[in-house]
Amino acid sequence: MAPARNLREAADQLAEGPLPLNPARSGVVDQRISGDVMSSAESTSQGGTGGQPVDDAEVERLRDRIIADAGGALAVPLAFLGDKLGLFAALRSGGPATSAKLADRAGLAERYVREWLLVMAASGYITYVGTTGDGSATSAMYQMSPEQVEIFVKTESPSYMAGAFQTFSSAPRMLDRLAEAFRTGAGIGWHEHDDDTFVGTERFFRGAYQANLVSSWIPALDGVEQKLISGVRAADVGCGLGASTIILAKAYPATEWVGVDYHEPSVELARSRAAEAGVGDRVTFQVASASQLSGNYDFITFFDCLHDMPDPVAALSAARAALSPDGRVMVVEPKSSDAVVDQLTPLGRLMAGGSVFVCLPSGLSAPPAVGLGNQAGPSRTAEITAEAGFSRTRVATSNPFSMVYELRP
Repeated sequence: MAPARNLREAADQLAEGPLPLNPARSGVVDQRISGDVMSSAESTSQGGTGGQPVDDAEVERLRDRIIADAGGALAVPLAFLGDKLGLFAALRSGGPATSAKLADRAGLAERYVREWLLVMAASGYITYVGTTGDGSATSAMYQMSPEQVEIFVKTESPSYMAGAFQTFSSAPRMLDRLAEAFRTGAGIGWHEHDDDTFVGTERFFRGAYQANLVSSWIPALDGVEQKLISGVRAADVGCGLGASTIILAKAYPATEWVGVDYHEPSVELARSRAAEAGVGDRVTFQVASASQLSGNYDFITFFDCLHDMPDPVAALSAARAALSPDGRVMVVEPKSSDAVVDQLTPLGRLMAGGSVFVCLPSGLSAPPAVGLGNQAGPSRTAEITAEAGFSRTRVATSNPFSMVYELRP
């Protein structure tokens, strides 16, 4: 089914109901009935509950959950808008403010700012501190707590989340493409997303890399830190906008760094950022796919990108071929588990949701379309590394959000 071209066509599509899961096999499923399994018709006649009574309290709890989720779905892009327009920064810098005062600081229209403040306060993203008059929205005062500043304003904080709001706001723009991918099994390449996805992803991960990469992740690897201090040759595969490469280059100036990514606009921005950071003399960036990695390296990294690759085995095989005999590969991946039950958490929902929108389609976008997704788990990851020729894979360290794998040739 193609995306609707106008309002009437959209309404007609919804009235028709969903397509069969597999049109070629439509009508087959409810012919296979055995034991106490009901047919589709029987299930429908009893409301799909198998004859069990409906728990009204549970219906109410689920409805309340949907209300909360729907409110969050609206708050996320509005939070990104506030970040983009400088509203969080203005509220923090000038202290408590009414909508009129904040609008004046930010150079925006008061009426829009007034409503935005209500959404952010109801979401807990800013703090309502009282009223200067009659209790109305125009007299309400708002401010930012130190904790809210960490999340929305302080760019170097490991808790900084503004990039996540940017990324999550951009993902639904691909919804029509994603619907078609569900029907065909095709993928959507990383490069097919818009700039907010690229920039938001870099902003989202940069704080965590800044907080953990040099302080705990590199020291957890066997003998790597001293080599980087002494000076070796290292590659950062899937470097994107270069956040991880630049952090490493600053921390280990004796090492020569090469950033590799197939997305040319990202590489161009990475080059300019490296120059601005003062590490342009020891960092070079190449436009190439992971499987095209060439040269010789003592250390190779993959930061939150292996699961996005349609052919992770080829990417790791290229790293294995380019690695010195006593070299190491570090693969950083989102925290995941081999057991489904461990992923049924708020963080698991967030990670799996991001995977459906971005990671999985990217992993299915070209042959062999492995489609790892960002919740592949340690066992599947170890299978991939072994297939690529590595003799040993271990989880060197982890935190609630990331798993750091060390690979040996």
